[in-house]
Amino acid sequence: MFIPFAQETPDVAEEVVEEKTLSIIDLMFSGGPGGTIIILILAVLLFFAIYIYFERIFAIKAASKTDKNFMNQIKDSVTSGNIESAKIRCAQENSPVARLTEKGISRIGSPLEDINTAIENAGRLEVYKLEKNVSVLATIAGAAPMIGFLGTVIGMVIAFHELATSSGQAEMGSLAEGIYTAMTTTVAGLIVGIIAYIGYNHVVVRTDKVVHQMEATAVDFLDLLNEPS
Repeated sequence: MFIPFAQETPDVAEEVVEEKTLSIIDLMFSGGPGGTIIILILAVLLFFAIYIYFERIFAIKAASKTDKNFMNQIKDSVTSGNIESAKIRCAQENSPVARLTEKGISRIGSPLEDINTAIENAGRLEVYKLEKNVSVLATIAGAAPMIGFLGTVIGMVIAFHELATSSGQAEMGSLAEGIYTAMTTTVAGLIVGIIAYIGYNHVVVRTDKVVHQMEATAVDFLDLLNEPS
């Protein structure tokens, strides 16, 4: 005769393994006071880098906007002897190219060398305006990784100090603060440096385009004055 086995129902509680997750914010500020100070400094540098980047990009974009018919209108006005009309057109345009042209127009009647010098001086001033704060962006690109590496050194000093004071018997928990400081500050410094470096190079490329546009306009204007009447 077949006797079914009784189903065993052991009252065993299932163990729920909770994985301890560490958010990016917790990771960044888990390196103790030294790491936190370094991270805060890098956060401030990142804010300034992003602000300078977008401020320069918008300024350069505004400076590069020029009417395609601008130089043709200037040529028509200068050729017809209507100098005041050319000056008014430059004032309406209100761009680096227009300001350079207006500087040259205001010197019409002077020797060509004086006109060229006036345009060059105005061009230097316009380039200075375009490159405003760009050097700060370059400084952040170079300084951020170095600050991150400083945090790395601080973290390693903390870790070795724990080993030294515990005669080599320090627990891993006591070393965690130094290790976190070393790793997180390095990563943060490199991230800020990379962002600032890419932003700096992009701003330089955009600035160079405007400078070349200014140079081409200056050449066109000088050629206009050299044309036989």
